[in-house]
Amino acid sequence: MSTTQTGKIEIIKAASTKINEVDFDNLSFGAVFTDHLFECDFKNGQWQNPVIKPYAPILMDPSSKVFHYGQAIFEGMKAYKDDNNDVWLFRPDENHKRFNNSAVRMAMPEVPESIFMDGLNELLKLDKDWIQRGNGASMYIRPFMIATGAGVVANPSDEYKFMILLSPAKSYYSGEVKVIIAEHYSRAANGGIGAAKAAGNYAAQFYPTNLANKDGFQQVIWTDDATHTKLEEAGTMNVFFRINDTLLTAPTSERILDGITRKSLIEMAKKEGLNVDVRPVIVTELVEAAKNGSLKEIFGAGTAAVISVIKGFSYQDEYYEMAPIENSYASLLKEKLTSLQNKLSEDTFGWTVKVQ
Repeated sequence: MSTTQTGKIEIIKAASTKINEVDFDNLSFGAVFTDHLFECDFKNGQWQNPVIKPYAPILMDPSSKVFHYGQAIFEGMKAYKDDNNDVWLFRPDENHKRFNNSAVRMAMPEVPESIFMDGLNELLKLDKDWIQRGNGASMYIRPFMIATGAGVVANPSDEYKFMILLSPAKSYYSGEVKVIIAEHYSRAANGGIGAAKAAGNYAAQFYPTNLANKDGFQQVIWTDDATHTKLEEAGTMNVFFRINDTLLTAPTSERILDGITRKSLIEMAKKEGLNVDVRPVIVTELVEAAKNGSLKEIFGAGTAAVISVIKGFSYQDEYYEMAPIENSYASLLKEKLTSLQNKLSEDTFGWTVKVQ
């Protein structure tokens, strides 16, 4: 869909700040938001004048198509503040590209780079004081777009709202993670929207994840929809397996999200001299590796946690737990990536972008 941009960003500042009410040492992930948000509407075939305004509820028609036909997409990003109080983004071009890929798949208009990046930069500058310094501290960024056109006819909306929210975050720690390998439910199917960050993808995971929770597991490792023999993602994260000294992860596809953390870890692992193999990983291969002791590690990778270590997995009512390991690949790669993101080490990849 061809789109155009009109006008410049209008900035309406909040009359007062909420920052003094926030306990930054005890933040619940994604629960606290900054003073302002970014908003831009798509109407009459083009993007309207963007605005940054005080964070507040939005008023929508009950027949807005997002409520009835689920046209909704989002991204997850982070910004970091270094010791000089400069703010940095991590690979924002990849988020913008993936956002528009999701938009195309959901029959929504693409958001021009000038709106996406300029809006994000101005919003971060305005709410810069909310970004804390230190390894583990960050600003979680949630760009999203919803269909706002009125009417319940089953066709794509003709109006949309693009917004960006900011939420201060601390280190994401979920404790020990045990997972169950899916034998019936699927996250996505060939020809579907698994590779898009569409809201419905996540809603569809809640029920089987709730079932896993009742059985004492925190997440599900999803398998392919056709045979349930190929390991694909862990919860809402891409997943890695270390068998002996080889790091394995599934290739991206129509069913698997092209994770930015995933692709960054693959590049970093190769630079560290680790053996990385991007190929389909079969359930029986994992079970056999767990039985013979060659399975050393499993971990998920995503924006929120960066890396989440998986302690053990269940398959066909058998539980397999991995022994603690020294010098784990998960610890090495998490330290390398978070140091780069926080500007504590040199960015030899050119992934960090200064907000200015």
